[in-house]
Amino acid sequence: DIGPQSRLRLLVGPEGGLSKDEIQMTLSQPDFTGVRLGPRILRTETAALTAISILQATFGDM
Repeated sequence: DIGPQSRLRLLVGPEGGLSKDEIQMTLSQPDFTGVRLGPRILRTETAALTAISILQATFGDM
């Protein structure tokens, strides 16, 4: 479960998406949970800010 005291790592892929090898590498990590931000393709810098904004709106300052 993700909560305010959780330690998180944020992986934002390139606008063209991750390669199959990159996807396999991340999924092989025992503590990795994939999350999508929706069907839209966001610019890399926009995706990072959006993800952080969602986390802060949900949990407050972390």
